[in-house]
Amino acid sequence: MTRDALAGLSVAGLLLPSAIAYAAIAGLPPAQGLIATIVGLGIYAACGRSRFAMVAPTSSSAAILGALLLSMHSRNAPVEAVTTAAVLAAAACFLIAGVARVGGLASFISRPVLRGFSFGIAVTITVKQLPALTGVKAGGLVLPLLWTLLRALPQWHVPSLLLGTAALAALLGLRRFSAVPGALLVLSAGILLSAVIDLRAWHVALVGPIALAPLHLAWPSLSPENWTGVVEIALPLFLILFAESWSSIRGLALPHGDKVSTNRELLALGCANLGAGLLQGMPVGAGFSASSAAEAAGAKSRLAGLAAMAVILLLGLWGRGIIALLPAPVLGAVVIASLFHALDLSPLLRLWRIDRDQYVATAAVVAVLALGVLDGMLIAVGFSLLALLQRFSAARVSELGQIGDSHDFVDLARHPEARTEKEILILRPAEPLFFANAEEILATITARAAGSRIIVLSMEESPDLDSTALDALSDFDAGLARAGKTLLLARIKDHIRDALRRVGAADLADQRSYRSVADAFAAAQKKAAAF
Repeated sequence: MTRDALAGLSVAGLLLPSAIAYAAIAGLPPAQGLIATIVGLGIYAACGRSRFAMVAPTSSSAAILGALLLSMHSRNAPVEAVTTAAVLAAAACFLIAGVARVGGLASFISRPVLRGFSFGIAVTITVKQLPALTGVKAGGLVLPLLWTLLRALPQWHVPSLLLGTAALAALLGLRRFSAVPGALLVLSAGILLSAVIDLRAWHVALVGPIALAPLHLAWPSLSPENWTGVVEIALPLFLILFAESWSSIRGLALPHGDKVSTNRELLALGCANLGAGLLQGMPVGAGFSASSAAEAAGAKSRLAGLAAMAVILLLGLWGRGIIALLPAPVLGAVVIASLFHALDLSPLLRLWRIDRDQYVATAAVVAVLALGVLDGMLIAVGFSLLALLQRFSAARVSELGQIGDSHDFVDLARHPEARTEKEILILRPAEPLFFANAEEILATITARAAGSRIIVLSMEESPDLDSTALDALSDFDAGLARAGKTLLLARIKDHIRDALRRVGAADLADQRSYRSVADAFAAAQKKAAAF
């Protein structure tokens, strides 16, 4: 519990000023960021399962919300109502997805994509803190932002840069002492410096005053036209929150062997956004920087989130004057320091060493940096699916042979000593048969079966067959029969036999399908002897 309390203190030092900064990105009062942080941490601790996830406003969702508020300004829609409606709409997406148990779709976001996506997010958040350190007003995507900062190099504000650099150096030095809440100490030092020295006179930006209204439940009052505009942004907002949150939750759970369920996390995030919306807060998700900070601080359970919530609640109620003195460069340094271990390239370099999925992971990084988090995530997932389809659509077929007199049949390419018989060809597709590869694989088998009278097809890699694969297999059997050849199926599932009967291939299903390759081979030997 002591470790969780210290981790909560450390994370609170990051979350509280970050909530203020993200509220500013969305064009909202700081209080809405604080409310969302308090509610998100509390509800997720009660409903979620990740010990590291810190559910609070995120930079990407704040940017999407800001774009919505800007577009709704021309319709004279109330800012508070639009914000609440957007958060509730995103919450509805989370809850519907969780109740429908579609969390398994997250499996299509592979680990290499998650690693690349996480690295891209870490770089994005880091770069977006540089304006605070340099005193240059700039924004946008990563690459244009870097170009803007380079062009504005002569205008960099030296006092802000020195203060931010000193804070960053102190944070790096304190990392050697894991029991010390470095972020909280550095933030406190920054506030103390601001209290002693008039940093405004040096043109160093401060967080400024915060007005926190009492919490109250409210439902947004919007016209149908304005609701339509909000609903249009709900899915992108849900996607960005889900992408960031699941990347953080799963990415931090994997190294520690923690088990997390996508459906449970969808429901937990839905409840957190529901509470944040009804209490006039911002959208919330498991942001990568805060969640990484919790891991780095040694969080042992979700009590760390509750500890962070308690600290932020106390400071929000009685410490707003102190928070107002926080220098913006120090805040930027804290955010950057929390992401240092996430900027480690070794997981990506490992993919290049083992020559597996490196292009997908690299594409995820480039897409996030070049196009932003949402578009980058969609493109990265698209690359992952394309790679999967390319792998499955390959017409790879192995020829099998028998090891001695055993029941073991192995790939001849790897075991040339395995025994074969002249008139019997035993083949195994390396991938499941489905609409994208069935015809090509069966055409390859037809070509290879030219010198054999009996073909045994092992179906162990095909747990199911779609209608295209069923029709292709039926046509393949008929074509072999016309050529005077016999097809036998091995290791075929019962429900596939049922499907073959329904498409008119009852003889193949009932008379020429076997549980094992050994049984099919024995039947083939009897047929060959009868010729």
